[in-house]
Amino acid sequence: MSDNMQAYSKDYDILRYPVLTEKSTKTLETSNAYVFIVDINATKQDVKNAVERVFGVKVDKVNTIVSKGKTKGFRGRYGKRSDIKKAIVRLNAGDKIDLGVGV
Repeated sequence: MSDNMQAYSKDYDILRYPVLTEKSTKTLETSNAYVFIVDINATKQDVKNAVERVFGVKVDKVNTIVSKGKTKGFRGRYGKRSDIKKAIVRLNAGDKIDLGVGV
């Protein structure tokens, strides 16, 4: 990584964790796109900058999805699950992120 592409601690707060499901793996194989759970207040530009600094790759496009938490009941007590935000990050051709490191 170059000096101006240094990852900051804020970047690790924005990118919570990658989504490793069958559907996200298929998306990775077909369109070179990775799926991350991100901070609910993060913008597309924040996600793009965080991925570029943390993984040292160039991002082509970022799409975001907000999933609203649902109300669930258990033994007469009701609560609400947290809202989550997913980011689908498409990389430039030739760039790759190794998500298997540290598993």
